[in-house]
Amino acid sequence: MMTEKISKDESINGWINGFIGVVLFSGGMPATKLAVMEMSPIFVTIARAAIAGILALSVLLIYKEKRPEKKQIFPLLIVSIGCVVGFPLLSALALQYLTSAHSIVFLGILPLATAVFGVFRGGERPHPVFWLFSVIGSLLVIGYAAFQGISASPIGDILMLLAVILCGMGYAEGAKLSKTLGGWQVISWALVLALPVMIPLFFIYFPDHIENISFNGWFGMAYISLFSMFIGFIFWYKGLAQGGIATVGQLQLLQPFFGLALAAYFLHEHVSVGMLGVTIGVILCVAGTKKFAK
Repeated sequence: MMTEKISKDESINGWINGFIGVVLFSGGMPATKLAVMEMSPIFVTIARAAIAGILALSVLLIYKEKRPEKKQIFPLLIVSIGCVVGFPLLSALALQYLTSAHSIVFLGILPLATAVFGVFRGGERPHPVFWLFSVIGSLLVIGYAAFQGISASPIGDILMLLAVILCGMGYAEGAKLSKTLGGWQVISWALVLALPVMIPLFFIYFPDHIENISFNGWFGMAYISLFSMFIGFIFWYKGLAQGGIATVGQLQLLQPFFGLALAAYFLHEHVSVGMLGVTIGVILCVAGTKKFAK
């Protein structure tokens, strides 16, 4: 009876931590929009990686975490390229042309991208229906972007699509690596690996007139540096470890909806019926891929 009770408690805690992680991630695009409205996308990318990297290094030293093995360095570099540099930079560049609400639609295919990279890296052979759902979900987003091309920006759409692909690659590599290195340790070491490059670039690209940057701009920068890049991962990976990847991982499907709600409330951006419809369609496809992934 005691074992069952502990297992149930762990499951509940897993859902709670996973939910907190998803909520924190959901504010990433609106916060990035606030930052790039007043600072260059390159500096925003560098600053968030440098700040989060220093925080991650501090936590690793405090807990005296062991260093990664040599065979783990290359996978960590892939995580760093995808999640620390690639996605933040490309999405920040895209937000110069798009609203955060429009960009959030693309996040709907992030689980698909992660699943596809996971299949290739894991050597699995999923059911053909897996690929059917993957293609349909991708076509929904691409079709929406093409349909909105007149009023939106093809350049922004392409940048967001590339950002999601790189992030999916990083997520998949990180998920595989977390089995041996640990969840939050993966993103921490990926951030630390980028520090030697990011700290010098931070001073090179530091804005000349910081007095012109408003509270909203600094708030957006602080949010993505602390919560999107580091703290959110702590709750997310802890939730996956407590409640199970297959079950708690389903919470990721809520992220686009939370993101759209935050964009509408804080940035007063228009969330169209088309955005909601495409997001729902993609999430249904994601649910299908999860069912037929193996």
